[in-house]
Formats: sequence, structure tokens, C-alpha cells
Amino acid sequence: MPRIFIAAALGVLFTLAAPAADKPIPIKVVVITMFERGADTGDEPGELQYWVERNHLDRLIPFPQGFHGLRMNGDGVLAVLTGVGTAKAAAAIMALGLDPRFDLTHAYWLVAGIAGINPLRGSLGSAAWAEWVVDGDLAREIDAREIPSGWKTGYLPLRGAVPYEQPRTSNEGEVYHLNPTLVAWALDLTRNVALPDSEAMQAARNQYDSPNARRPPSVMKGDTMSSGTFWHGELLNQWAIDWVRYHTDGKGDFVTTTMEDTGTLQSLTLLAKAGRVDLNRVLVLRTASNFDLPPRGVTAAENLARLKLGKGYTAYLPALEAAWRVGNTVVDELVRNWPKYRESQAHAMR
Repeated sequence: MPRIFIAAALGVLFTLAAPAADKPIPIKVVVITMFERGADTGDEPGELQYWVERNHLDRLIPFPQGFHGLRMNGDGVLAVLTGVGTAKAAAAIMALGLDPRFDLTHAYWLVAGIAGINPLRGSLGSAAWAEWVVDGDLAREIDAREIPSGWKTGYLPLRGAVPYEQPRTSNEGEVYHLNPTLVAWALDLTRNVALPDSEAMQAARNQYDSPNARRPPSVMKGDTMSSGTFWHGELLNQWAIDWVRYHTDGKGDFVTTTMEDTGTLQSLTLLAKAGRVDLNRVLVLRTASNFDLPPRGVTAAENLARLKLGKGYTAYLPALEAAWRVGNTVVDELVRNWPKYRESQAHAMR
């Protein structure tokens, strides 16, 4: 008899192929990607393609309860593509975490995707390991045309009456704190990974005045804010800086802007409570395909239009390459030395 698996959160009933007597497949690393441009191989890449081609993720596993089929290799590396946005990410990761075909209790989870970057903190093509992941959607909002005099923003904490209300008492998914020693381990392991650069990237970053924007790509530590709205511009960049500082009590520093990571972290948090995953084994890596505000002499609206046409993503392919090079350095280390990392968390091996 096939197993019947009920995903209450998704409201669907589906049948999995594995017979009841089969043991779950032990997974060493789950690579989480968010989008693909076309096929998984052989065309213009999205976030999944380099992993499929270079890590030989040749085993296709049906995943009807998710956005996209799963990919796996013989080394215990499993890749999931969630789809764009926090809702799709939360649904896909919850479905994977509850899938009885897999043993994920010792797995490391690596988010590896592209992002916008704050030019005050980093440059195009850079790779940032996040310690803090902050949600940019859970909030109250007043239209900018109705903001009271003296308010810096019309965006309020979910339980607040004024911007950045103190004390900050609510945490209903607004902020996630990753294992700081694991993040430090990943940064130490990858800080010298060579990242691609190009004349086009150099020309693009030289349009910015910030010294951090003008430097070559690098591997760094940098926190991320996740929201379903693709925002852009100087004022919203300052809001993101302030929002991350507020929700991390001043410990976090906004570097990258994403669209999925709090959905992923919410599901992993609940799965950890259920004993399905180890939340201390989660890493978020984001690489910069574009800046989150325009260069000098260009308005936010003008630059957003350029991004829509694909002209502002100067570092799109280099960012995909950086995500694989940096992320795979961690994956390769875990897989090659799995006997020690299976029982003892990677950060304990420093």
C-alpha cells in the first residue's frame, strides 16, 4: 500500500510513491533556491541550474505538493526550488519537512539565492551570510500622504501605534536569529573564495559614491530583510536599515533585500518544534545582482523601470556564480567530512 500523507497547512491530500516498509532517505544538505528561468539544465540559468549541473543532481523526485520537483545526487545533497515570495517558500519548505520519504534530522539547510544589496554596505556580486533575517511585511501602514508631522515613516510595528515603538514586545515572525557560530564558521570557510567581476559591474558600481558600493565583490557577513514587495529607492533603503535595527535591537545590519527567507525560516522553526529538523543547522546566503537604490542622477522610478526591462541586473550571472561558488564550498566541506558533521554541528568543529 502506498503511504498517504496529509498536509493540513496546504489543504491537500497526496500519495507518495515510497512503500511503507522503506526507510526514509537520509539527507546531508538541503540547498534552497527560489526561482529558475526555464529548464533545470542547458539554458539561461536561474538559482537552481548551476547546482543541478555541477553537483550532478541527476535524480528527479516528484514533489507535487511543492512548486517544483526535487533534485538529488548520490552524496545526500537535495535541492528544492520554492517559487518566488514568502508564501510559496513557507509552503514548499513545510511540505518538504513533513515528507516521510526523507530523514532531515541531521540535514544542514542552505538558502542560496540572489538579492538586491544596500550600496552603503556592499557591492555588486558580493556574497553575504546573514545572521539576522527580518520580515518586511508584518506591520501596520499609513499612506505616505497621511503620515503625521514628525513621523519618519508610515510603517509601524504590527502591534505598535507609532513608528519604532518601544519597548519592542512582539515577535510573531518579524525576526529570526540564525546560529551565530555556524554563520561565523561559514564565513571563515568561504571568505577567500574568488568571486567573478566584470567591466560592466565596475562601471555600474562607480556610479555610486559609497566606498562599499565601489569595491570589488567580496564574501561578507550581512543581514537580510525579506518582503513580498519588490521595493526600491533611497527612502525605502533607509527604512530597511531602520527596520532591521529595530527588530534586532540594534544588533542587525541591513545588507540584502530578499522575498522568501522569512517564509523559509517560519516553516523551519515549526518543523524544528516538531523534531523534524535542527534549526541550528540553517544558513542563509544571498548574493548581489543589483543595488536597491538608483545611482546618482537617476530617480527611483526611472531605475525601477530599467530593472523591469532587465537592464539594471548587471551582476545577474556573476551573482548566480557567486551563490554557487560560496555555497558549494560549504556543501563540499559538509559532504566530504560528513561522519564528523552528522553528529557534531559544523560550528563546533572550528
